[in-house]
Amino acid sequence: MTEPPVIDTSFDVRTDARGKDPDSHSPTLRRYHQLLWSKPLPNGETFDLVTTRPRAYLYHQSHRGEFFLGSDSVIPSFKSWLVAGPVLDQLDDGEVESFRDLGHTIGGFMVFPGNQIERKWTINTGRGMHRRIADRMDLTLECIRRYYDGDTRTPLGPTIARYDDFFALFGSFAGYVEFFLLQDLVDRETGGVKFFLPSTDFGAGAIPGDVETYREYRDRSVDFIAARNSRIDRWSKEHLPSGSES
Repeated sequence: MTEPPVIDTSFDVRTDARGKDPDSHSPTLRRYHQLLWSKPLPNGETFDLVTTRPRAYLYHQSHRGEFFLGSDSVIPSFKSWLVAGPVLDQLDDGEVESFRDLGHTIGGFMVFPGNQIERKWTINTGRGMHRRIADRMDLTLECIRRYYDGDTRTPLGPTIARYDDFFALFGSFAGYVEFFLLQDLVDRETGGVKFFLPSTDFGAGAIPGDVETYREYRDRSVDFIAARNSRIDRWSKEHLPSGSES
């Protein structure tokens, strides 16, 4: 009898969130994050994440520091964004809903430091509140890439800098990308980010402004999630024994 996969990349994490935000209420999503990201860092040191710390989603403490990580959905469909309403109103419901469904599988989620520093925005908050990022993972990753290059002159640069101890864990942009299985969002030849829409260097246009642009954004996002899910599936089958528990 075939064992069920440890990580089911087709599982919609809204299923067990009881109608609430999966980032904080889906036990399956939390378990998947713990299983996927509790592993050796690029330097070989162990990075174990636990769920036993009160009021912490995922927690790590070692000589490298203390880290409180939270889940974040990183591929927005923009269905709930009022500014995108006039565009989405021109689309069939199925076009958007199938996109949202895929976006609620594990490939559409990340973890970032979730603790506030100096009562300022976390990365999760900054991603959603800054309109030149608009929750998009491609634009977020570009901010992270530039940060590793020493450039904080991006919409998220100052926010990322507050969590320098976290990003230092991975040593480099390449180390960060490999750790979080984001290779399908990076050009293997140039090492640059593969944007879902033509880059405007964080100018206007993070939110698709017409149907054609939205479909381009959706299609590239879908391709990325599908590719990352396949990568997660391969990685988990190789590294996670069947029957792994949180």
